[in-house]
Amino acid sequence: TRSLSITSTEQSMFEKAQGEKVTLPCTFVLSEEDEGPLDIEWVLIPADNQKKEQIIIMYAVNRIYNHFYASMTGRMQFTSPDPKSGDGSLDILNLKSTDTGTYQCKVKKAPGVQSQKIQLTVLVKPARTKCSVEGPHEIGKDVILKCASQEGSPLLSYDWRRVSGTQDLPATSMLNKNTGELLLKNASQDYSGTYHCVASNRVGTDECSIELHVTPPINTAGVIAGAIIGTLLGLSVLAFLVFCCCKKHREKKYEKEVHHDIREDVPPPKSRSSTARSYIGSNRSSLGSMSPSNMEGYTKTPYSQVPSEDFERPPGQNPAFAPSKVAAPNLSRMGAVPVMIPAQSKDGSIV
Repeated sequence: TRSLSITSTEQSMFEKAQGEKVTLPCTFVLSEEDEGPLDIEWVLIPADNQKKEQIIIMYAVNRIYNHFYASMTGRMQFTSPDPKSGDGSLDILNLKSTDTGTYQCKVKKAPGVQSQKIQLTVLVKPARTKCSVEGPHEIGKDVILKCASQEGSPLLSYDWRRVSGTQDLPATSMLNKNTGELLLKNASQDYSGTYHCVASNRVGTDECSIELHVTPPINTAGVIAGAIIGTLLGLSVLAFLVFCCCKKHREKKYEKEVHHDIREDVPPPKSRSSTARSYIGSNRSSLGSMSPSNMEGYTKTPYSQVPSEDFERPPGQNPAFAPSKVAAPNLSRMGAVPVMIPAQSKDGSIV
């Protein structure tokens, strides 16, 4: 008995890049014996056999149902607006890496039933490829140029080429296409130039470039000597600044101490006249209390040496003093000999 048959069996595997569109074919031919209603289903077969198949879109009773699979809502549709015409192919838009899987098209029209499986692989193009240099850029050293894509589905392949000078890679270079490393052994100044890397996989490519400058070896001794001299100069400047700060601090401290030593409440020094009077008064009081045994030393004291302001004046300028009447103490009671206290006459002589 003849029944419907699926005619799109030429290709069962598809590889597409992320963001692109894919059409999964499913064309069929009906037979006269098939008299039941036409049903077309697309299901996603999970990689894990323990999970059930998931219907993603369906055509039944002249109507389309596409709300079964939330992750593809709005991104899938039947290729033909009228699938019953014999074209039940499926379009998937804006592909994502999660769309990778096995899809099955089922066509039913009783009593005929046919299906076809298609493998879809969504690959990510290489992206954000960066070039870098590892190792010293000195003559005679080994230099490694690195190239790596931060995005991209495996298997990625890398290729280096030179875009300046001779545009040929150095004869001593060694390229690893899987890791993207280009080793330049025993580099010379002729190796300087611009290098270009191309990262690729089955769905796309990405590129990056880098400039290489091979220089003579650095004078290490000169660098060390310069560093030492610079350090010593820095320490000298620092020591000078510390010395200046300490000196300034000591000067301020000294000024502050001197200022506090000068007190406003200290009385001024006594005058010569007051000193002389106090001296005479003290002698008189001492004479009044003297005994005959110690009067010998005081009777011989020259009155001309008494520090008195009046005795230093010329004789004509000395004021006239009234005879001093000093009452002699009663020394007889104390067993002492009376002593006469000298007095000054009007003409200034001592009597």
